Amino acid sequence: MSRRQYGRKNRNVVSFTGRVQTLGPVSNTIILIALACLIGLLYLTQVTKTNSYGYTINGLQQQQTKLKDQKADLEVSAARLQSLDRVAASETAKKLVSSHPSGTIQ
Repeated sequence: MSRRQYGRKNRNVVSFTGRVQTLGPVSNTIILIALACLIGLLYLTQVTKTNSYGYTINGLQQQQTKLKDQKADLEVSAARLQSLDRVAASETAKKLVSSHPSGTIQ
């Protein structure tokens, strides 16, 4: 606070006024640099989280692909096994006569 005197000679009139303190250019620069670093750190944490989720998603997609391939293989195996049962149970297969070798060539 500063003191200013108003009035004429031999008068004891004093008034006080408050000073407005502002930051200097160096302080402003330091604060701006600190804020920029803080925003940079926030950005990096978000990017890191996104990358870690990306690795998780990639692993799950690979697992899904393996499971789809395994399902397709199992479907083919099931169809193959069912076809043998169908052929053995068909009417045509029941009418077939089994053949035995009659002899060997020497």
